[in-house]
Amino acid sequence: MRNGTYAIVAPLGICVATSALFLTSWTASAEGDVAAGQQVFARCAPCHSATPGQNLVGPSLADVFGRNSGSEPGYSYSAALKSANITWDENTLDQFLSNPAGDVHGTKMFINVPNAADRQNVIAYLKTLK
Repeated sequence: MRNGTYAIVAPLGICVATSALFLTSWTASAEGDVAAGQQVFARCAPCHSATPGQNLVGPSLADVFGRNSGSEPGYSYSAALKSANITWDENTLDQFLSNPAGDVHGTKMFINVPNAADRQNVIAYLKTLK
């Protein structure tokens, strides 16, 4: 019986250790790299400014964290984004940036950031914009 128990426990221990390693590396990568995010943001800059109050084709993304969707003063949002009632944080930005039109049907934003690492990096950069 002891050998049978070992046969179950040993693989379970390996599975737990592997899961812990995976979660640790995932958490570290979820933080994002600000410098890399600034480079990703260069693709966003034709439409979005990092300067407070400077709206372009899209709204300024300065101080976007904690802001409600559709609330940047001086920008003409779609009715869909105004009524979406989203508070921008890491999770909501990640979801929106992966598929804006799928997340908020009727949004004006039509460009997505398909790469998860790029999204995490640009989100890390957006956190720094005040």
